[in-house]
Amino acid sequence: MAIRMGVIGGGIFGETHLQIFTQMQQEGRCVLAALADLNEKILAERARQYGMKTYTDYRQMLAKEKLDGVAVVTPDPTHLPIVLDALEAGCHVLVEKPMDVTVEGCEKMVAAARRKGLLLQVDFHKRFDPYHTALRDAVAAGRLGTPLYGYAWMENRTEVPRDWWPAWVSRSSPAWFLGSHMVDLFRWLIGGRNATRVYATGVKKKLAAMGIDTYDCIQAKVDFEEDIAFNLDTAWVLPDGFEAPVNQGIRLIGTDGIMEIDSQNRGAEACLSGRTQETLNMGYKLIRRDKHGRPRYEGYGFASIADVVENIAFLKEGRRLEDLKGTYPSGEDGLEVTRILCAIHESVKTHRLVELA
Repeated sequence: MAIRMGVIGGGIFGETHLQIFTQMQQEGRCVLAALADLNEKILAERARQYGMKTYTDYRQMLAKEKLDGVAVVTPDPTHLPIVLDALEAGCHVLVEKPMDVTVEGCEKMVAAARRKGLLLQVDFHKRFDPYHTALRDAVAAGRLGTPLYGYAWMENRTEVPRDWWPAWVSRSSPAWFLGSHMVDLFRWLIGGRNATRVYATGVKKKLAAMGIDTYDCIQAKVDFEEDIAFNLDTAWVLPDGFEAPVNQGIRLIGTDGIMEIDSQNRGAEACLSGRTQETLNMGYKLIRRDKHGRPRYEGYGFASIADVVENIAFLKEGRRLEDLKGTYPSGEDGLEVTRILCAIHESVKTHRLVELA
């Protein structure tokens, strides 16, 4: 039973979705039906590469293609109307993180998905990293004892805010773009507990001097239920010569144990022609070739996207959304992450502790 998938947004991360849906199509697990994007040049290039129909208006795609699911891969502040329109059209939805940049927007998405009885899934791919799964299993089995505190860091080279999305980066921050991953990961590791209070600081120096109005870095302390503390560092001003596009890791300490994960340096290093020394995060995206020469994609960054197709197929077999509860990053999870991130930004602006209900 092939699942008909559409993608809205064909840029850098949109192509990742196209790659995995194309691979699943070759395996008979879904049909990559269509792509919508405002940029006609991107549409022409992606159509040449992946062979699906294209639309400049996503509403036309929703009306014409009889899709089972839609992946929304557009800039963060644009998610809300697209997700609501897709749900109204009867499509299950995978939306890139953060789900929305307002609590109210997330609440509208969750309410619409519930009303329509549809899957609303967020691409929090850190949950699919096998290292993180091992840590979660250790916590759940009590091998660390009672969780006490954790620390995570996620940092980009300056090229990300400067070169990747110059048109909308001023409406984002390293906490939105990077911190959303780690806030969800920590919540997931400690069993979905909610935050109780937040204090955060942010700095605008390097990017502001380049004419880019966004934070260089944001540091936050988030307290969760049962007195579990979490410290988070996010930044996107690492030098262009840094050895990887993303520097990242997490550690969790409990009453009886500790586990630390260096998610960036996973043991692969290279110095190739025309490049500086670099470490390769093959856990996120590993490409090999099958016997026909076709690229085959593996890694947690792809598993998180493929998961939505598996979930939609599960539901089309007559199963219920309730049967999937707790097995995927849900709209409710996306809402809680946005609630925390909004509090982080409020604290940065007011220089005050923010209490969460």
